Amino acid sequence: MSVPYAVADAAVITRRHLRHTTRIPELLFFSIMQPIIFILLFTVVFANAIKIPGMDYKNYMMPAIFVQTMAFATAGTSVGLADDLHKGLIDRFRSLPMTRSAVLVGRLVAEAARNTLTLLIMIAAGYAVGFRFQNGVASAIGGILLLIAFAFAFSSIGTVIGLGVKSVEAANMAGMIWIFPLTFLSNGFVTMNSLPGWLQQVVRYSPVTTMNDALRAMFYGHGRAVATPALQSVAWIVGITLVFLLLGVRQYKKAASR
Repeated sequence: MSVPYAVADAAVITRRHLRHTTRIPELLFFSIMQPIIFILLFTVVFANAIKIPGMDYKNYMMPAIFVQTMAFATAGTSVGLADDLHKGLIDRFRSLPMTRSAVLVGRLVAEAARNTLTLLIMIAAGYAVGFRFQNGVASAIGGILLLIAFAFAFSSIGTVIGLGVKSVEAANMAGMIWIFPLTFLSNGFVTMNSLPGWLQQVVRYSPVTTMNDALRAMFYGHGRAVATPALQSVAWIVGITLVFLLLGVRQYKKAASR
């Protein structure tokens, strides 16, 4: 099928998922409440306990909270696809004359819309506890767009998980259990120097660490180099998206209701 048909098919699937969200607002509510709880937890419990040289801890950890929440997009995508697979909806889609990628791309675009709303609400919550952009509007918008792209990339991982597990419960666990160590084993909540030497070498090249560095440079400036971590983050995002979208389409071809 041609590109216009593929785009039209993906748009239909996107509308379907967005309508589903409006009909079950509890899903969106609880997905928003979790990061807000994290913001309150870290600002109230840890803000006075952890000292970051030259920076208020609230500003230091807020990019990490944003990155962590966008990484959680993996779980939402994996659970949604596993549920569609379990109910036989994927089989119905496969029987229709539509592009194979449309089911995955449509869900990813819908997830991106929901993640964008979640991120904007998180920024408002951050402002309520003292977080501020300090490097101009253009840099702030650039950081927000980078976060949305990061969520899209991690949602693509969720497509492979959701189509590869045998139950919705397994998809929920498989989509979440590795996110916490990945996001906490970074320079998100503590400085790199506070980690053991062997762990620093692992953390240094994590996509989460590069995202944290890029966002701090874009949000706060203060002479930080923006180009290197931003380009590294873009490279991670493009690489993850391409690899897992291809794997997801391959998994979709094999998928059958369980």
